[in-house]
Amino acid sequence: MTAEWIRWPANVVARFGGEPVAFGGDYNPEQWDESVWHEDVRLMREAGVNLVTLGVFAWSTLQPAPGRWNFGWLDRVLDLLHANDIAVDLATATASPPPWLTTRHPEVLPVDRHGRTMSQGGRQAWSPSSRVYREHSLALVEKLAERYGEHPALALWHVSNELGGHNSRCYGEASAVAFRAWLRERYQDSLDDLNAAWTTAAWSQTYSAWEEIQPPRLTFTDSNPTQVLDFDRFSSDQLREQLRAEIAVLRRVTPDVPITTNMVLFDAGKNMDYSSWTADLDLIASDHYLRPTPDAHVELSFSADRARGLSKGDPWLLMETATGATSWRSVNPAKRPGQLRRDVFSHVARGADGICFFQWRAARAGAERFHSAMLPHAGAGSRKFREVAALGAELRSCAGVLGARVVADCALLFSEESWWAAERESHPHNGLSYAESALGWYRSLWEAGVTADVVPPSADLSGYRLIVVPMLYLVSDRDAAAVAAAADAGATVIVTYFSGIVDPLDRVRLGGYPGAFRELLGVRVEEFAPMTEADSVEIDGVTGPARVSTWHEEIDLVDAVAAARYLGGDFAGAPAITRAARGAGEAWYVGVELDAGARARLLEAIALRGPAGAIEVVTRRSVGDEYVFLINHGDTEATVPGAGTDLLDGSVHEGKITVPAGGVRVVASAR
Repeated sequence: MTAEWIRWPANVVARFGGEPVAFGGDYNPEQWDESVWHEDVRLMREAGVNLVTLGVFAWSTLQPAPGRWNFGWLDRVLDLLHANDIAVDLATATASPPPWLTTRHPEVLPVDRHGRTMSQGGRQAWSPSSRVYREHSLALVEKLAERYGEHPALALWHVSNELGGHNSRCYGEASAVAFRAWLRERYQDSLDDLNAAWTTAAWSQTYSAWEEIQPPRLTFTDSNPTQVLDFDRFSSDQLREQLRAEIAVLRRVTPDVPITTNMVLFDAGKNMDYSSWTADLDLIASDHYLRPTPDAHVELSFSADRARGLSKGDPWLLMETATGATSWRSVNPAKRPGQLRRDVFSHVARGADGICFFQWRAARAGAERFHSAMLPHAGAGSRKFREVAALGAELRSCAGVLGARVVADCALLFSEESWWAAERESHPHNGLSYAESALGWYRSLWEAGVTADVVPPSADLSGYRLIVVPMLYLVSDRDAAAVAAAADAGATVIVTYFSGIVDPLDRVRLGGYPGAFRELLGVRVEEFAPMTEADSVEIDGVTGPARVSTWHEEIDLVDAVAAARYLGGDFAGAPAITRAARGAGEAWYVGVELDAGARARLLEAIALRGPAGAIEVVTRRSVGDEYVFLINHGDTEATVPGAGTDLLDGSVHEGKITVPAGGVRVVASAR
């Protein structure tokens, strides 16, 4: 990312004085009669909207038939928005191909692992390996770039939409051909190298010709794990190639317009190696939708911190979230009063310089007709619209926060490749969840009042005082060495069980577990000891008395010391948690699955701040100012130390800051 885009693109018009936080959402005027558009824009102005996304699913409207283009409606919408000082994030409209394309070229359609061809009629009905799709999609991108590249409303290009959210894995013949080409490049045209990397001597899988290699389609038994892992990498790279191909057209035709794509940082986000995509983008943008759970705000914070981690600390854009209910879960609860405001300011606190929703006007038909919107079915006289308009006004008061960086001295390492590999078949415990392990440790940090950057293992770890490494099953030598170097330089490192086990080819590191981290941690484990659902054992020590289940193991000390021991069971008296001094820092190994209480006591022993309770406190800092965000997720008033002026209501605080139940404050002070 280039420095000039750290602040918001300059042509997001500052109607209200100063530079406003970007605020708006997906706008789908093609779904409505043109008579509605002027009412939309009037209400957008009333709500404080200054940015809308156009054209996400408009391909069939823009190109209703081969060689026939229909741009007049989009011309009029862009002109109308610009006349009302609303900037546009213009999508390339390539997210879903039109029916004429998939009818004329059915080979465009994706194929699942069972060999079933997906039909037109949903969304993302295209194979990332289809050359026909690539050709037609780039022709569309070029037409849009040439026509609108100099339009004064254009602030940002939006490539496709949630790339890979539904079609991340295609197992058809086009994918098979592309997979072989990818493998030939990866293994330098050497079948011997591929056979060695995949250990194809196991189960009689040795390949004698490239044409014998197929995608990991459905088999009677477990598939070759390295083949599946390489297919995961290939699939992510195919999506990245589509991203890069569209970007190349946009940069050639409109070199001065910044480019982004919206990453899926919830649910389906597992399937893309986003850390390998970031260098192609001018701005990191993400989508996030709440889980329907009581502590959904913690997972929201995790995903926001992950977006910031992908952005290397620079501000980012929340491209999509919901004002209320989603429409695809088994139950889609509405947001409680005040929850929308808390959610929005949690994102801003954690580095978002823009807040956009799906969608502006609630659809009256189509698959997402019951998805919430800024302007709901009930219309402008609704509580929801009043909440949205109030948010627009409050975000305008936070313009000074733009460009400020979040203060975080903890890193939590999170790897998509390790996620893929850790949840593969034929593991010691096939019920482990990589994402839930990471989220569990993150939740304990959140409750201790610690702001963490969620970063890939390849990130620069210098400057962090605490580095948490939850279940990093797959890790490279280089990344493992960087963790060790951070400990030597003074960081406290916490590594959990099932970390460092395999190399990037999913081959077990020999010599004892935890493999790549064995020397750093000063321990050696000979055998995994996962536990059945009915099993548990008690430990005591740094965590206090605690009962553990799911996972434990017998740890041999090399040059570490025991910080907690088993009180019974097969390993009675043996270490369960260890600590080793390393240079100016230290390394902890957690060889058991801890519950939330035990994790909290361990973190407290490492001298982290006391529990934050229901108060979320995050600081953003610029050259001359500091902004403390305080978000009270509880039902009672809370008070924390601090001083400054609340940007939201103008109240002045000296020595302490009181936050109402369910309330939000953004307290500014000079540094």
